[in-house]
Amino acid sequence: MLNEFKQFLIKGNMVDMAVGFIFGGAFATVVKSLVANVIMPPVGMLMGGVDFSQLFIALDGKDYATMELLDKAAAPAIKYGQFINDIISFLILGFVMFMGIKAYNKLKAAEPEVAPTEKTCGDCAMTIPVAAKKCGHCGSTNV
Repeated sequence: MLNEFKQFLIKGNMVDMAVGFIFGGAFATVVKSLVANVIMPPVGMLMGGVDFSQLFIALDGKDYATMELLDKAAAPAIKYGQFINDIISFLILGFVMFMGIKAYNKLKAAEPEVAPTEKTCGDCAMTIPVAAKKCGHCGSTNV
């Protein structure tokens, strides 16, 4: 059982998946920074200086001027501004992934297709070279 587990861990697919998760986490950090530091400030400015991350509804009935005061009081709240930031981050991530996959598919489609070098005999179903006029296995000309 231990050997099977070892084989499972060292298979190429498992290593590829681990690398994908690591890069995915790093990519998510970059996207989060892009949203928080590049995209949200101009959007907030266009909307009259609104900082989405500071939008919340305190559920204890009191007013808090900032998120820090809310957190310091440990008051329950609906932090819908952070939810808006997360939605924008998700949409940006989706768009970037779409563009990356689109570019990958374009590069993949640009690879020339390799012409087949073998075909199957119509009578005996054996594999023969494409240039063959007669099957070398059964002698048929139905190739």
